[in-house]
Amino acid sequence: MRTIGTQGEGWIAEAWKHLEAGGVLALPTETVYGLAACVNDPAGADQIFELKGRPQEKLLPLQMDSLARVRAWGFSLSPGAERLALAFWPGPLTLVLSRPPRCPPWFAPGGTTLAVRVPDHPVALRLLGRAEAPLAVTSANLSGEPPCLDAEAVARAFPGAPLLVLDGGRAPGGLPSTVVAATGEEPVVLREGPIGSARIREAWRGGP
Repeated sequence: MRTIGTQGEGWIAEAWKHLEAGGVLALPTETVYGLAACVNDPAGADQIFELKGRPQEKLLPLQMDSLARVRAWGFSLSPGAERLALAFWPGPLTLVLSRPPRCPPWFAPGGTTLAVRVPDHPVALRLLGRAEAPLAVTSANLSGEPPCLDAEAVARAFPGAPLLVLDGGRAPGGLPSTVVAATGEEPVVLREGPIGSARIREAWRGGP
């Protein structure tokens, strides 16, 4: 395990070198630290499941740096889903959308939907801004344990793991992102987080 700071620009190249070699990265988001891997390389995603002890049926969500990049990668958003994205991205909102055709077949095999969000953290956004494809990102913790809020907690949770940890300071913590199924005529809140159900319904319909 190695920990590097996130000042300047050099850390971005080092982080991508690690990811493109099939490695797993720990990075801060606006809620907690996450474990990230390239969606184009099964080795990294497999490591995340192994490190966390995460059941394979719990699919990994994706992160990208902007709504424009989400669209460009092939995700299709209904008018309501688009309004949610415009209202709450970057931020703690995860949208469950129809699976894009360009998603590698090995990733979440058999699934017809994928979860995606745009995090509101400068380190995550700078890293994702260099990505041609999404990163698979889930909270940095052993399954069933509290999520890590700083680089030191990541080191304690995964001693000896082949991780590269981006030390972006302490994450705020709090509730995990609100998860909304956004493929139908109405939004379905699958997990309520910082953004409540009432705000989701209002934004879906174009309210303030």
